[in-house]
Amino acid sequence: MAVSEIPTLDMERALAADGHDLIVGFDEVGRGSLAGPVMVGAAAVWSRDLPDLDVPDGVADSKMLTERRREAICDPLKEWCAAWAVGEASNDEIDEWGIGYALGVAALRALDRVERTLGLGDGSVGTPIGTPVRVAGILDGPHDYITKALGTFDAPAIPVAPTMTTQVKGDRHCATVAAAAVIAKVTRDRLMAGIAAAHPEWDTYGWASNKGYGSTAHRKAIADLGPTPLHRVSWKLT
Repeated sequence: MAVSEIPTLDMERALAADGHDLIVGFDEVGRGSLAGPVMVGAAAVWSRDLPDLDVPDGVADSKMLTERRREAICDPLKEWCAAWAVGEASNDEIDEWGIGYALGVAALRALDRVERTLGLGDGSVGTPIGTPVRVAGILDGPHDYITKALGTFDAPAIPVAPTMTTQVKGDRHCATVAAAAVIAKVTRDRLMAGIAAAHPEWDTYGWASNKGYGSTAHRKAIADLGPTPLHRVSWKLT
């Protein structure tokens, strides 16, 4: 499949030049799905590594890659990152909170795991002595739902709050965002396929192929059989 744009590390390097020590790219998957969780991937790189860091081979907007290609590059992308994580918000949380806040909490769950993996939560990692680590985030899209969720009751108390930047089509322009997109997409697709395999009674909904999105067959199954416990019942499902 031809890819028209190759992500770069230009924005990551600009944020590093502004004094940030850790750069984290974020992207979501499952926002428009009718069933299952929404997930947000987080892919982090240290600013100190950027001078010698190359853009991973084959990384691009996850929607422009075949499923086989995403699967093939997912593990190498995880190894390329200083740390990565995928946070999720369940269909019940989406129904209770709305999709915008659910995305913010999912993103902060991912960031919390990334920061703690890197030692930001235990004081073992720092810059010059006495200087706190500064974290910058790059979020795909025009809206910063992460900052809005910071400090709220349902969100984790992350060690270091990020300074967020949004980038429309960030998964096409920023390597960390592109990496997060692929990791999140592969993670969610595997989850939905696994749920489908574990629940043959739900075969009619077609989650092995549509991954919970609103295909014609999926909507017809909802109309004929009603929703399952994994459907977002606050949404228009048929």
